[in-house]
Amino acid sequence: MFTAHTPRSQPSANADLARVIGVLAIALLVWIASPAVAQSRFSDAALADGFYRTVFGLEYEAGSRGASVVKKFVGPVRLYVDHRSRIDRRRAVERFVGSVNRAVRGLDLRVVDSPLEANFTVYVVDRAQYAQVIQDDVYNSSRAEVRGRCMVRVLTGQGGISQAQAVIVSDEGDFLFNRCMVEEVLQGLGPLNDDPTLTASVFNDQSQHTRFMLHDRYVLNMLYHPRIQPGMRRDDVDRVLRMVLGDVRAWVR
Repeated sequence: MFTAHTPRSQPSANADLARVIGVLAIALLVWIASPAVAQSRFSDAALADGFYRTVFGLEYEAGSRGASVVKKFVGPVRLYVDHRSRIDRRRAVERFVGSVNRAVRGLDLRVVDSPLEANFTVYVVDRAQYAQVIQDDVYNSSRAEVRGRCMVRVLTGQGGISQAQAVIVSDEGDFLFNRCMVEEVLQGLGPLNDDPTLTASVFNDQSQHTRFMLHDRYVLNMLYHPRIQPGMRRDDVDRVLRMVLGDVRAWVR
């Protein structure tokens, strides 16, 4: 039997270089995806600016007292889904609410089965029902102005937000539904202002985001930090925000 042995050829310099480049590329991708790099996308100044632009201000009532103070829930938030649409979106809302509760430290948010238990009601409606729900269920007034593609209203007092109501349209496509669900539920928790400069945020009516963005996870975690209290003005927040940011950077992923 003839057995031939063919020795292995030595790898060329080009092959070695290709392997090194491949390893470095993989390492770079892992590094970019790491939490530390994700956190470094926003400077402290950028996060403070995003907080001030969303928490101080009201989209339609910029001149009111509420625009100049922090608004947040101080106790458990119990959300009821009042589903009236032909398309069943209930599970989508419940999943999103669960994700927000897991992502925001200091927030106790969950869905309840009865409106009597709720201090946050989300109406899921078809477009044909939108105006009537706003006038009858949200404002209890036939004269109430109907604005926007979707909406949220909060009632506040010295103790923070006492009630929130959001109206989300279900039958005009998945994009609008998801966009409205994310924005209105998050705004109902306190960051009520939109700003066109916040390109990495859902708190911007010009953006196309349909999920809980990293920037907005920072804002909500800052808002629900125990050092941030309802009724605080900007000067009050200035004194504690550096400490708040130090904590929040360790929490947000």
